Amino acid sequence: MHLDHKSELKRRVFQAAEAALSRQQYVSAIDVLCGMGLLAPTQVASWRKGRVDFLERVIQGNLKKISFSMSMFRQWAQAKGLQPSECGYARRTRSGTVDLQFSKSGDPAIEKSYRTHYVSPALSQRKQERLKEKLSQAAQPVVFQIVRDTRCSECDAEIERDSFLIMEAEHPLCLPCAHLDDLEYLPSGDAALTRRAAKYSGRTAVVVRFSRARGHYERQGILAERTGLEKAEQECTADADERAGARTRGAVQRREQDRELVARMTKQMATLFPSFPPQDAAAIAQHTAVRGSGRVGRTAAGRDLEERALAAAVAAAVRHKHTEYDALLAAGLDRSIARQQVADQVHAILAAWRQ
Repeated sequence: MHLDHKSELKRRVFQAAEAALSRQQYVSAIDVLCGMGLLAPTQVASWRKGRVDFLERVIQGNLKKISFSMSMFRQWAQAKGLQPSECGYARRTRSGTVDLQFSKSGDPAIEKSYRTHYVSPALSQRKQERLKEKLSQAAQPVVFQIVRDTRCSECDAEIERDSFLIMEAEHPLCLPCAHLDDLEYLPSGDAALTRRAAKYSGRTAVVVRFSRARGHYERQGILAERTGLEKAEQECTADADERAGARTRGAVQRREQDRELVARMTKQMATLFPSFPPQDAAAIAQHTAVRGSGRVGRTAAGRDLEERALAAAVAAAVRHKHTEYDALLAAGLDRSIARQQVADQVHAILAAWRQ
């Protein structure tokens, strides 16, 4: 491996590790590999579900590159004074839980290296123990609500459309063969009931269904033990009035927070763009700050009133309201090309408003 290539790999390792540590106060090998772009989160999910026999099979790069990256990661963690903590990685099967394998060889030393997380010493001992317990938990089984008829690969029973099945090693199993037929289905819709049913059930599974319109699986509910579901229903009935009051108070608080955010945005936009029409500033702030919209005003930068975020919100409004951008889109022009065609016009308007 050339020196320049090693230096670049080292830089990418450190960058990915720093980002993960800043985000969650601990770093794992998987965090670093995903942050470097050598491992896709979807591949990690497949491995955790047992669809990939060992993780190194889906890591981009040869073993020498992977080994060097992991060595740099351990050096970085040691230099930062982080505390090593070995966590378990397991998945649930019909016969119980089995350990997941990271390396092709399965060498115990290599497996331990992959399993070791590095934790910030700023975390209290209690939080470190809770974190280790959380990370060591086996992922919940995923049950599919199918969109077409199929057959169980083990007992050959017909599984009709809208029924449930589980995939094991890429083979469909009916719930009796998967030992999940004693669980009750709880549809999504009541967050408190779902949370409590999962809490009081020793065994649960997530139910998903493929949406052709959106092109991905969507959560439909959970499977939970009857005793856990009954206890959850009793608790939810007992404190229904209290939770309704809390929801009402929360809604009022969120509306007030949104009003304050819009007011601060409007004021800051007027500072950035002194010639900006006041009514336009208020309208743009109201639009970009809509909760749950995913617009720039709801990002961390937008809520912090960063100039780049507010300028982007104003530019987007100008593009739609003061240029032929929408007409170009309606005519079938590609979005990126349409933006290029109106870019000079947008910049000119923003420059005038900054005067």
